[in-house]
Amino acid sequence: MAVYGFKCLYGKFRKNIFIGKAMSLKILTTLGPSSMTEGMVKTLTEENIYLFRINLSHTPVKEIENVIKKIQSWTDTAICLDSEGAQIRNCDMETESITYAEGDTVKIHHEKTVGDSKNISFTPLHISKHFNVGDKVYIDFNSASLRVTKKNNDCCYAIVEHGGHVGSNKATNIDREIPLEVVTPKDKKAIAIGLDMGVRNFSLSFANSAKDVVLMRELIGSESNLISKIESIKGVLNLDDILSCSDQILIDRGDLSREVPIEKIPFLQRRIVSRAKSKNVPVFVATNLLESMTDAKSPTRAEVNDVISTLLMGADGLVLAAETAIGKYPLEVVRMINSLIKEYGRWTPNSSFEDIIFD
Repeated sequence: MAVYGFKCLYGKFRKNIFIGKAMSLKILTTLGPSSMTEGMVKTLTEENIYLFRINLSHTPVKEIENVIKKIQSWTDTAICLDSEGAQIRNCDMETESITYAEGDTVKIHHEKTVGDSKNISFTPLHISKHFNVGDKVYIDFNSASLRVTKKNNDCCYAIVEHGGHVGSNKATNIDREIPLEVVTPKDKKAIAIGLDMGVRNFSLSFANSAKDVVLMRELIGSESNLISKIESIKGVLNLDDILSCSDQILIDRGDLSREVPIEKIPFLQRRIVSRAKSKNVPVFVATNLLESMTDAKSPTRAEVNDVISTLLMGADGLVLAAETAIGKYPLEVVRMINSLIKEYGRWTPNSSFEDIIFD
């Protein structure tokens, strides 16, 4: 009886540890066209949201003050401004989706131009002046790829090597390093607006070094919470230095997979989480957590397994992006994440089949 009693008490103790950890897990929810309404924000607030994220890559400067004001009038949940950072994107396209056909020639304008099947331009403005003949340009996770064949003073020309569909404002990669500003002029304006309005949470996109983080810290002040996003090879290789001057970090698996083969991402994620935990720096994981729920009311089995595996690795929080910003079912997504966190909290290494199935 004494041994049995000890096992019961030990089991309850272990379970309480897991439940406590589950309760401390944080959800960062991105607001966008699908969720930026008073009713939705108020409903999401009741779902244990840690931060509401505003993606500056998709928010014009002229709208930032109004967006912050609206959110603050609807909820007491804190806002996080997520910087554009050192990233190339294509400019607006003529329609929602433009098709680039393999073998076609495309004119890359140095000046901002509305794109179509024969024309395109990129931000930061004039960045294409740094393109060279032979450079490969990958748009939106390789939805389409171009190879620069000619360079003039006012434009470049490229051939479509891999055809595909491209929308507006999609992340773009070049197959070599091009110097980019760590914090863009737009980021600086947005940060100033945010600080004036009481925002005290900021994310630094493409944190490649401790120097980048220090620069961001100088802009947001010592009282603000700084989340450094690890989404490049440089960021991974300089992880220890970045951890030493960050309040929290965020693994963006999407942008990281532009530079690292996708089959290596799970192992990098595991190592980054482990390293952050060893330094007592909270770590969040983002990208494709419940991506299928952008269009469907329920996730895939693979997504559910991915979320739970991420929690078992020791992640301190999860980031919802497209699922809640442009997806059809933002509330269902958040409730599913909460349900998975709850199940994670109920599980222990000693859980029986019966406990898992019937509890």
